[in-house]
Amino acid sequence: MLPVCLLSAVPAAAEWREASSANFVIYADDDEQNLSRFSGQLELYHAALEALTGTDLPAPGPSNRLTIFVVKNEREVRRLMGEGPRRISGFYRPRAGASIAVVPRVKTGGEHTAFPMVVLLHEYTHHFLNSAGKLLGPRWYNEGGAEYFASAQFPAAGGILLGGPARHRMRALRHGRDVTVSDLLDPAAFEQGMEKAADAFYARSWLLYHYLTSATMRQGQMQAYLALLSKGTGRAEAARQAFGDLDQLDRELDLYLAEPIRPFAVTPGKPGTGPVTMRRLDKAEAAVMPLTMRSRSGVTPDQAAQLVVEVRELAALYPQSAPVLSALAEAEVDAGNMQRAISAADRAIELDPRQINAYVQKGYAMFLQAARAKDRDAAYAAAMAPFMALSRLEKDHPLPLIYNFHSYLERGLAPPAEAVQGMERAIRLAPFDQSLRFDLAEYYLRQSDFPDARRHLAAIAFDPHGDFISEAARQVVSRIDAGATGKDAGRQLAALLMSPQAMP
Repeated sequence: MLPVCLLSAVPAAAEWREASSANFVIYADDDEQNLSRFSGQLELYHAALEALTGTDLPAPGPSNRLTIFVVKNEREVRRLMGEGPRRISGFYRPRAGASIAVVPRVKTGGEHTAFPMVVLLHEYTHHFLNSAGKLLGPRWYNEGGAEYFASAQFPAAGGILLGGPARHRMRALRHGRDVTVSDLLDPAAFEQGMEKAADAFYARSWLLYHYLTSATMRQGQMQAYLALLSKGTGRAEAARQAFGDLDQLDRELDLYLAEPIRPFAVTPGKPGTGPVTMRRLDKAEAAVMPLTMRSRSGVTPDQAAQLVVEVRELAALYPQSAPVLSALAEAEVDAGNMQRAISAADRAIELDPRQINAYVQKGYAMFLQAARAKDRDAAYAAAMAPFMALSRLEKDHPLPLIYNFHSYLERGLAPPAEAVQGMERAIRLAPFDQSLRFDLAEYYLRQSDFPDARRHLAAIAFDPHGDFISEAARQVVSRIDAGATGKDAGRQLAALLMSPQAMP
């Protein structure tokens, strides 16, 4: 887990609110008007993405919506993130049933979209395209596309404009490092460049994506490029066939940048953006919210030990608050106190039988206990009980399906077909959590089921935030395509997936 510095306690005047809509849950110490407008703009952006990509995503289950925590400023964002650049305007962590984004307060209603909003829209674009199964391209394409969509504008008169200039990248485009198309298309050069001049690479990726999307003379070339890649054509050859002379393409990009870039209005296919339900948090929920944000963002063992003391103090002040007791259960799990976590979760459920997070934390704690139990079969059967209760409350929650699958693997048993099918369904419910595909692909490899393993690994290979697992997936996909067969090959590829440096 990433380190998280402490946030100050909620001031007495804090007025934390929850804005709940079809695809988002937002928690913010903000006025109702700004928060409602912020939520509505996010839903409008989601609808515009659906219209432009020709996608009609099913509404996510309540827990699979993106939870957005709005904090006071960028310093608080950096404290929650724990590490990274000195200036950070937001971060996003995709997890089944618990995806979060953290941003500083976004002031809506201005002439231009605030930069923290741009960061959030960029990350939500990845989240959306992953959910839609459309995030299948090289890094420059995924990042350039996210920049293209995230440069959205929300006019005061209403509606949404897309395809405008990425104002936050203009300085890097005009005065930053000179990045060529060849640099973008070469994966190694791209990754090296991102380490030294990320702004310039993001900026040039946006420009290339925008130009190939908009220029009449280049119409259809990007689709041809992606099609070639999907057939296994090498990246350099795919670029040569689709784009021709890359030096000429560079010259065209420079000319295109000098021209005015105007946005276009998008009319979502669905009328309206759906209702936004506003709720003011009570005194107990408001008091525990900064601690909840710290826990959800990730804590080290030392920070978990300190955090749990603070949550216990609040639980003593608010012993009848189910949300506070649920947060206590989560803090106890983080601190390694499983029996205390179970007790806190039980008290929360007794006060509020629909307290979703209490069931989740109780399940986590019991699974961790089951791994050390003498009678592991009985312990894992008992550990599934909170998750089964959770599935009755929320039928599309992915965690019961995930933990049912792992309850067999952790005992060294072959999961039955229905458990494997359940894991497949969990991936459909939470396709943005690539760890699920990774786990299932490893299982398929050990069964020498190479087509199903490849199906999931191909999605991981192009994840812009995949890091280690994306590189591992690319290596394994390459070996499957080279003709892997047999049980020994399956075991070797599973080992390679878990440690891509393990094999030559």
